Amino acid sequence: MNACAIAYDGRETSQRALELVARFASVTHSTVHIIHATIDPAIGTMVVGEAEAVLSLQGIAFVTHLEHGTPGESVARVIRQTQCDALFAGAHVGHRNAVTVSHAEEILLHTDIPVVIQP
Repeated sequence: MNACAIAYDGRETSQRALELVARFASVTHSTVHIIHATIDPAIGTMVVGEAEAVLSLQGIAFVTHLEHGTPGESVARVIRQTQCDALFAGAHVGHRNAVTVSHAEEILLHTDIPVVIQP
């Protein structure tokens, strides 16, 4: 496994997915592609900066992708371009503690690589 991706939005579930992808990449020596879809690059830079700091402190190779567009399309586009082997994403807890995959479901419709959903 050479490369894995994380759909990162800075929320708590995304932070947990980042911890998981960091552990995975440290074992497989993979490069992590941090993907963030945004309409405001300045805010996007701050969001991915947190992920970059976490991976840097752990000595994990990473590449950052700030993409314009919807999360599903943006993540799928980067995965195709980089030929990532796996994707990590966070899920969000909805009403009555039901887990919803939010944008991850849209991503699943656009890609066919293994996906790890972290609640």
